[in-house]
Amino acid sequence: QVQLVESGGGLVQPGGSLRLSCTASGQTLDSYNVGWFRQAPGKEREGLSYISHEYGNAYYPGDRKGRFTISRNNARNMVYLQMDSLRPEDTAVYYCAAARSRGGFQPERYDYWGRGTQVTVSS
Repeated sequence: QVQLVESGGGLVQPGGSLRLSCTASGQTLDSYNVGWFRQAPGKEREGLSYISHEYGNAYYPGDRKGRFTISRNNARNMVYLQMDSLRPEDTAVYYCAAARSRGGFQPERYDYWGRGTQVTVSS
């Protein structure tokens, strides 16, 4: 079983940047596809990006690429989400998740979840 812990959230001004970290324990992440999701109050959980375990290929939905960048460091058992040019509508709880099988942007594909880290974008 994999335990995931997100960190790096906080309050940031519009236009600012944050780097979220996802730290794994229990098992190594190098055999899992790992995704980042977010959920704002009253909204469904939204897939932001995922990274493959084998070659570290990064995937983004629609127009997300360019502001958010996912990366992984298997040696440190960590996955990151760099977020730039943040907007108030990016305010949400951000989660990382690990999938034994292929990843994707649908939450139901993932087997393990962290508890989330709050990101608030406000002046």
